[in-house]
Amino acid sequence: MSEPHDVIVVGGGAAGLSAALILGRSRRSVLVVDAGEPRNAPAEGVHNYLGQEGTAPLDLVRVGREEVARYGVTVTDGRIVAASATPVTDDDPVGFRLTLDSSEVVAARRVVIAGGGVDLLPDVPGLAEQWGRGVVHCPFCHGWEVRDRRIGVLVTTPAGAHQVQMFRALSEDVTAFVADPGAVEDTVLAGFAARGITVIHSPVARVLPDGDRLSGVELPDGSVVGLDALAAASRVEARVDWAAGLGLTPVDQEANGTRFGRVLAVDALGKTDVPGVYAAGNAANAMLTVIGSAAAGTQTGAAVHGDLLQADVAAALLR
Repeated sequence: MSEPHDVIVVGGGAAGLSAALILGRSRRSVLVVDAGEPRNAPAEGVHNYLGQEGTAPLDLVRVGREEVARYGVTVTDGRIVAASATPVTDDDPVGFRLTLDSSEVVAARRVVIAGGGVDLLPDVPGLAEQWGRGVVHCPFCHGWEVRDRRIGVLVTTPAGAHQVQMFRALSEDVTAFVADPGAVEDTVLAGFAARGITVIHSPVARVLPDGDRLSGVELPDGSVVGLDALAAASRVEARVDWAAGLGLTPVDQEANGTRFGRVLAVDALGKTDVPGVYAAGNAANAMLTVIGSAAAGTQTGAAVHGDLLQADVAAALLR
């Protein structure tokens, strides 16, 4: 087993590196374990991140790694496959041991889970291949890039109707594909009509590519609707299977009758139900954008430092 750290951060995206940065600047010993699979990797650029607008996701990670390294933070490539928690004693203040896929065991007094999530996409042939390019999910993240174009929206949840109107604010040519008419209230359909939104009461059978671009969608009857972009909501599953060894299980995150994904439950500071274990970013909130994840990581990192300070004072009083 390697030398114990103050904190192990699992995940090296915006949340994890932001937590590592504030902890490193506080002179904490920090190890970041990162599998190199950021959720936003398919996207061309990061948006609504002040000072980083349009930066390629992997470039943001590269710069973040360089920044944390300046403050003594160690970043290692790999993924956690197992974890265990042990009672903290005066003789053994470590508390947590994590096993990497290389079989190396690393230890720390605190753990920050910031491994992000995986997008579970609608089961439509051709959709996954266009994810992050012709198929988008967030009007804030990708709306400007598809403005004034022919935009289709898959309405598969109650929140889908809201998404339709969000994209209508960006283009006058919006088509809503409503697979289940019973899922959309008459008042919602009236709102679509009032805003000039075309409604097609049919699922989408296939997403049609034109090289690297999207050209439209095919319906079950074989007819084709030409589009330049298709909006489709995903569900986010936090990458936390390994955290079961710490006693943590994801919970459903829901809002307005729509399930957005499964994440770890945390309080306002990122604390989980397991003392000493924190979570930030999409591992704890499926709806966070990149800048929101970075902010959550910073806040959680500061909370972890405060937690460690209290432990340091308590230990000093016992000497």
